[in-house]
Amino acid sequence: MTEKTDQITMFGADWCRDCRRTKSQLDELGVAYRYVDLEAEPDAADIAREISGRTNIPVVVYPDATHHVEPSNDDVATKLRELSLI
Repeated sequence: MTEKTDQITMFGADWCRDCRRTKSQLDELGVAYRYVDLEAEPDAADIAREISGRTNIPVVVYPDATHHVEPSNDDVATKLRELSLI
């Protein structure tokens, strides 16, 4: 999952306030992404941990193979602008 892709992937859970905020931001900006619900796919937590080296969520993986863990809205917006996605 650390290789370049054409898509943003977000690992999160509905009970996580930061996950809901980041998901909402991506939705409002109209940015396409794949949401991996860690409650529905508990094994995916290992993938998120492997990517980030942490157990915190959300983990947002960008098309350039970089990622954020628990990003602020400003962090996400800055990265999306850098990637010309907004």
